[in-house]
Amino acid sequence: MIRIGRAADMGDITRVRTSVTENHLSVEQMAAIGITPEGLIADMQAGDLGCWVAEAEGEVVGFSMADRRDGNVFALFVLPEHEGKGHGSALLDVCETWIKSHGIAEARLDTGAGTKAHAFYLRRGWRLTGEKAGHFAEDDVFRKPLA
Repeated sequence: MIRIGRAADMGDITRVRTSVTENHLSVEQMAAIGITPEGLIADMQAGDLGCWVAEAEGEVVGFSMADRRDGNVFALFVLPEHEGKGHGSALLDVCETWIKSHGIAEARLDTGAGTKAHAFYLRRGWRLTGEKAGHFAEDDVFRKPLA
């Protein structure tokens, strides 16, 4: 089940984010690059950052976030033991729909080369731009027209 994420979910969102094996960041590493629960909650409450969680048997097993200001899929993570069950696809769908609903014709995201996420986005119709971006300027940039 996918539902809108709330400030009260931030503990679960952080647990999911720090549990991944690819593109792993600790709480301290996220804070060092300006990503904090307080900042995320403020952007969510301002309506700039959409947030959704995937639940299985009452547990948050994944989440996604998208920014309406620039059409960026800011985050999409699923607990490793819940990968391959459709949560990532459902979370990406809601991001794309939400971004499009804000009048943005093309979404963007970035992720590490050679990762499972990289292959996932290619399968979902996203295209590489040849650009690099991300917090460490080493991720591949993807774009997808939102028809």
